[in-house]
Formats: sequence, C-alpha cells, structure tokens
Amino acid sequence: MFKHILVPTDGSELSSTTALRAVDYAKETGARVTVFYAKPEYRIAYFGEGALIDSTTPATFAEMAEKQAAEVLGKVAAQCREAGVECDTRSTTSDLPYEAIINAATDAGCDLIFMASHGRRGITGLLLGSETNKVLTHSKIPVLVYR
Repeated sequence: MFKHILVPTDGSELSSTTALRAVDYAKETGARVTVFYAKPEYRIAYFGEGALIDSTTPATFAEMAEKQAAEVLGKVAAQCREAGVECDTRSTTSDLPYEAIINAATDAGCDLIFMASHGRRGITGLLLGSETNKVLTHSKIPVLVYR
C-alpha cells in the first residue's frame, strides 16, 4: 500500500512517540521512511527605540538550529536502523512548518505523511490551528494522524 512515509518531527515527546509508531508501521508494511524537521527562521526582536532583546547572530542561530535538527533527526534515524527500516533525513528552514512538511513529502516522493495529532504550538496552535490540521487541509498526499 504505502511504500514511502514522511515522518515530520519536532523533537517533542508526542512527536517522538509518533515517530516510533511510524517506524513500527513502516516495518510492518515494508515501507521506507523519510524523517523531516522544519528549522525555525531567525527573527530579530526589538524593544522600544530599536534596542535588541536577543543578541544572537543569524549565523549562531542557524548553527544552533542545525545542531537541534541533527539531534532530533538522528534519534528517529537510529530507531529506523534498529528496526531494519530504510531511512533518509531532511530538514529545511521555515516558519510555516505545514508548508515545509508538504513540500518535503512531495520532493521526497512520499505517498503518506504520518504525524502526531498536534504539536508544540500550545495556545498559538489553538488560535491559529495546529500544523497537523493545516497539513490535513492543504496536502494532496494522504495523512495518517496518530493519537
């Protein structure tokens, strides 16, 4: 049925549990996995008359985001290796994770997106809609939502 599964993850406990279930599903169905992480974009925060709140440089921020992506993706890739599931990893920088997820699935040739029912967005997610809901409403690729 499904032969190539995109597993978006943000490193949260819920996302990690979902990734583990996705790996199990891939093993059972003989599918391969592409694990995806959307790195946040650098934002400059100003206060008052242009004083910086955060002095982190864009290069430092990018380095930290890349390190976090490698860590998060590496955990799921290790789970795939242990399960004997073929795995690839991808990440990109985007403040619109749902678009990045759909683009990653399309670019990788995935035929299923396997993701958690909700992510790390907290109250913002309730106000703006969860990334999962956005993927569900915008993706032409089937989405399996794990609860």
